[in-house]
Parts: sequence; structure tokens; C-alpha cells
Amino acid sequence: MSTDEAIAKYPQWHHRVPVNQDGRIDEATFLKLADQFISLANTRNKKVLATELQFVMLFAAARYAAHVAKNVIDVEDQEEFAAHMNAQFRDMMREHLADPSV
Repeated sequence: MSTDEAIAKYPQWHHRVPVNQDGRIDEATFLKLADQFISLANTRNKKVLATELQFVMLFAAARYAAHVAKNVIDVEDQEEFAAHMNAQFRDMMREHLADPSV
């Protein structure tokens, strides 16, 4: 399976439901939850370097995604899932790097 096919198999981070339903979240809730993690990082940044925190957050995100892959959605092909998550991260990173308000 190609990387493009693997990415198409899993949801894209920016595809949000119009309203919160069945445990899925809309864009406003998605951003609010993300802001809570960023707020925690900003609080921790008072004692820990931001260059360290970025890796802590990345590690936590990778660990949680691995947990979901293995225990929630039971992925058959771990490399395929990793490629999908890498593509999602690159997309998010490019969007934030292009954002003048960041």
C-alpha cells in the first residue's frame, strides 16, 4: 500500500464534524483542547526550557498515538499508521510555521 493510500485510510486531523457528537469533536472544541495542552506547556516553561518541552510534548503525543493504534483501533500495519501520523504532523507543522500569529 502506498503512503497516500495509507493516509487516506485514517481520518485527517482537520476533518472535523460540524457539531460534537458520539465522542467526536468539532473544530472549536478541538482547538480548545489543544489550547489546554499549550497552556500547560506554557506554565511548565517557567521552569523548563521550551526546547525541552517541545520534545516532551512530542514524546507524549507519540506515546498516546501508539496506545490508540495498538489498543483502541488495533491497527494491522504499524508502519502504515506511523506514516499517516507523520503526514498529519507535517501538515500541522507547516500550517503553524506559515501562521504569522504563532
